[in-house]
Amino acid sequence: MNINTGFSYWRKITKKEKQIAGSFAILVLLGIFNALFWSPPRLFPAHTILQIKDGDSLSAVASQLEGEKLVRSVFWFKVSVVLSGGSGSIRAGDYFFNQPADVFSLSRRLTQGNFNLTAKKVTIPEGFNIFQIAELLETQFDLFDPEEFLSIAKEGMLFPDTYFFPQNIDAMTVAKRMEDNFLSKFEELKPLIDKSGKSPEEILIMASIVEEEANTPESRRIVSGILWKRIEIDMALQVDASFAYVNGKGTYSLTRNDLATDSPYNTYTNTGLPPGPISSPGLDSLKAAIEPQESDYLYFLHDLDGNIYYAKDFDGHQLNRERYLRK
Repeated sequence: MNINTGFSYWRKITKKEKQIAGSFAILVLLGIFNALFWSPPRLFPAHTILQIKDGDSLSAVASQLEGEKLVRSVFWFKVSVVLSGGSGSIRAGDYFFNQPADVFSLSRRLTQGNFNLTAKKVTIPEGFNIFQIAELLETQFDLFDPEEFLSIAKEGMLFPDTYFFPQNIDAMTVAKRMEDNFLSKFEELKPLIDKSGKSPEEILIMASIVEEEANTPESRRIVSGILWKRIEIDMALQVDASFAYVNGKGTYSLTRNDLATDSPYNTYTNTGLPPGPISSPGLDSLKAAIEPQESDYLYFLHDLDGNIYYAKDFDGHQLNRERYLRK
């Protein structure tokens, strides 16, 4: 078809057909613009936090967004911001993106201060140590630095509880919030601790062991009584839970060589309490360490289902081993 033929054909089609063709062309152009400039970049980093600093210019913010793969076009982002509220309307702060956002949604959020930093619920279980807490929080919060957390967190002084943290929570804030919670609970127990004749450090270490070695209010108080009695008679505590700080092993994976490992946390080769807590004890374990239950027992063991059996002497302990551990 030559040019003249083409023009002749265009004159022959109806006005309605021309309108349809024009609309289709506009749609095609809009689609191209959307793909090239307005839609989210293919590598948009979802589940991330954008930090806009106070005083940053529109050009600086636009360059930052382009560098972080949040927009395709600096120009169209600037145009969208001006249309949304003006070049000086961007609000500083931390913005959380749980999914990709197009240039218009992005500009509206930045000019309206829609940070989307709703608090997230996270539960720290009783008995978790600082390594387990760091691992859990790393999976929940994008800006959380586990290495920083481990460098500042104090074992045993991070109260296990349910917390609500914003998505941009950092390690320092988490550690302080959990420690403040612990100190608040611990302060309430101070009159009982003073009456016990034990130091706060001794109570905390014992509570952390009891947390790992018993699982009910009654068993915690009995186990606490047994362990304090062993200390009084200069008998090794012989608790397996402390090996989490020696080699990371638990009761049923320990070998004879493990039990002979040279470590201050080896409660088989050393008498008395280990040098520090081994986990984050809950309130019930703290109370059990302060107010142990006296009994005639000197030994205890767990079966594979977590049930605890007590014995007054080593012969009775061996009998329990035969009954409940060997099948």
